[in-house]
Amino acid sequence: MTLTDYDLKRYHRQILIRGFDETGQLRLKQATVFIAGAGGLGTPVATYLAVAGIGHLVIADMDVVDLSNLNRQILHWDENVDQYKVKSAECKLSAMNPSIRITPLQVKIDEHNVYALTKGADLIIDAMDNYPTRYLLNKAAIAHNIPFIHASVWGLEGRITTIIPGKTPCLECIVPEAPPREVFPVLGATPGVIGTLQVTEAIKILTGIGRPLINRMLIYDGEYMEFHEIAIEPDPKCPTCSQKALN
Repeated sequence: MTLTDYDLKRYHRQILIRGFDETGQLRLKQATVFIAGAGGLGTPVATYLAVAGIGHLVIADMDVVDLSNLNRQILHWDENVDQYKVKSAECKLSAMNPSIRITPLQVKIDEHNVYALTKGADLIIDAMDNYPTRYLLNKAAIAHNIPFIHASVWGLEGRITTIIPGKTPCLECIVPEAPPREVFPVLGATPGVIGTLQVTEAIKILTGIGRPLINRMLIYDGEYMEFHEIAIEPDPKCPTCSQKALN
């Protein structure tokens, strides 16, 4: 696989980034990214990965578009209400960048399929709204030994960290118990901010540039427009990633 004249022209401005160059763009073209969710986080994530030239996007979501989604799920429009989210997303993304491959999976991620769904991906992006599924994705990332970019939003706040199996805490180290399910408030711009940060992390990892957000969690406070960073450490007794659990 090589870069075409189309690629060199389309991605010229990011190829100019220090340390990125044509090698970095080729790595993006060769990459497969699994996006879990096509909602508030998933739609900005998919949009910016697509326009950056990720060669293959696999997007999994079981839901249909609801009118209440449209304040934040930017790939879905009024005309898509009651359509499957993955098909709505595929249509827009294919128009944005016809040179990439998109695999829409209208499926519920569960313990029976999570490993097969994520097999072959170079990294997993968590764009879910519930922790039981996030824990499954966390286990799949560990099993496949690939990075897992976790994020969550609530109201005007968002959190993000990059999990590298064997090098960082896993999701269960950070959040050992799932919070209760709820219909939570969210400003549409919040997943936009956090989703684009997830894309930045993904591109850094795939190209090898910059310093990933590992062993650190970044907290965005939109109400006061502040960013905070906290250090995170592995739990030696974690039931998923501790040495005892892996053995």
